[in-house]
Formats: sequence, structure tokens, C-alpha cells
Amino acid sequence: MSLLEATHVTKRFGGLSAVRGLDFSVEAGSIVSVIGPNGAGKTTFFNCIAGFYHPEEGRITFDGTPIQGMRRDQIAHLGIARTYQNIRLFAGMTAMENIMVGQHHLMHASWIGAILNTAGVRAEEHVIHEEARRLLRFVGLQGKGDVQADKLPYGDQRRLEIGRALANQPKLLLLDEPTAGMNPAETAQMTTFIRSLRDELGITILLIEHQMRVVMGISERITVLDYGEKIAEGTAREIQTNEKVIEAYLGRGGGAEDADHAGAEREAALGGNAASAAPPSGG
Repeated sequence: MSLLEATHVTKRFGGLSAVRGLDFSVEAGSIVSVIGPNGAGKTTFFNCIAGFYHPEEGRITFDGTPIQGMRRDQIAHLGIARTYQNIRLFAGMTAMENIMVGQHHLMHASWIGAILNTAGVRAEEHVIHEEARRLLRFVGLQGKGDVQADKLPYGDQRRLEIGRALANQPKLLLLDEPTAGMNPAETAQMTTFIRSLRDELGITILLIEHQMRVVMGISERITVLDYGEKIAEGTAREIQTNEKVIEAYLGRGGGAEDADHAGAEREAALGGNAASAAPPSGG
């Protein structure tokens, strides 16, 4: 069953089509990646899903509801949350406060109730605090709730941003380059954590990621964009051997004498051996 479905989505900026006639779907309970060279339209497509941009053509449906043209807050309330390529935390707030901000949609107290500090307001605040503590534990930041966000190590800031997104109680989580800037150990930990979001919480994951070993190791389906168009879609093995994908990342080879060099470049660009990078069974 498709949780998210895009049909012939086109987004233009002036005379440039950043996304062009894209058909795309995400099955509930899956981990799906969108990859492509720089400027391929990946983040633009994310922004169309999340309501930052409105496509000029096409239709986007989430859980049976058309969402193109909706406001960002309306889309978030339906169950779509996202992170960003460049971390966007409230730097001057603590980790706990950042998580609590993500729960704003759960708060129903009036401003009068807040001023009077009624029993209902106090009960609501208790629930919000407890949920924030639970999410901090889940993302591995227990004991760091009082630390100012910009004082956390880089990897912890990435986890905190995901925790804030989880506070929205999403059905679909859009992750925009979640391992950007991480060292190999942090990347491995983040990859395992992303898988746990689906396996333990049942959240469907849509991922943009430049580290191909992450993509090939975690994704059940991969869609490749180039100049705003879908050029390939399939499993890790299918994508790694697709000539259109190889050309998009590496360009055309120079001849047979360059075959060994091209093979090494291909492995580096597309995440290594397809067999070893295929998603684990049941993942």
C-alpha cells in the first residue's frame, strides 16, 4: 500500500524545471532513498512533499489525502516530518526544549490558561516533559536534556534534530543527508539508528543521502534523479549496475584501457559491491 504517491510532479524556478514529470511512490513501512548528482532535484522534491514549495503540475497524495498546495503545518499534522541537510536546531535552547517545541501540535492550552497556570495546563506540561524525556532516551541523548543545543557534539545535534522530528509523531520521516559530515563510526551508528526508526517505531523512511554505502546498505528501493527526471529505480544491485546511473555519476568512460580505473570509480561512487551492499533480509 502506497503511503506517499507523486504523479507527474513538476516544479519550475523561472524557466528551469528542477523536478520534471516525476512519478514516485513510497510503500508504508519501507525505507526508500532518492539519490542523484548535485543539482538533480532531490531536495526540491523533498520540499514539494513537505509544503515548502508547491509544484506547478502533478499531484502528491499522502495516506489518501492530496497535499499539494497545503501549508507546511497542515502537512506536518497529517504525519510528515523532516530533517535538513544543514542542521536547523534552536541553538540557544536546550535539547529538552528543542524536543518540546516539536510537540507544539499536542498542546491545547489557551493563553489565559497559561497565565493562570491551571491544573489542565500543568497536566499538559507534565505529559510534554515526559514525552520529551522518552524521545531523548530513544535518540541516545539521555542525561543531555539540559545541554544547550549548539554545545552538543555534531553527531548528537543530528540525533536531536531527528528527535524533534519524531516529536511530531510522524508516519513518514524525510531525512535529508542525515550522515553529512559524520566520520565512519558515527555514520555506522546513524545507519543502525535509522533502521531502528522503522523496525521499532514503524515509521516509513524517505532518505536523501550522498554516502552510497549507507544508501545501498539500508534501502529497499532506490530512485535516481538526474536533471529533475527519474532515470532509474530498483534495488541496490539493480542501481549499481544501471548504465544510466553510472553515466550520471561518472560520465562516459574513455575506452577499454580505462576499464579498471572506471570500475574502481564506479565502486567508490555507488557504494561498492552490490552483493555485499544489498539490504539485509527482513530490513
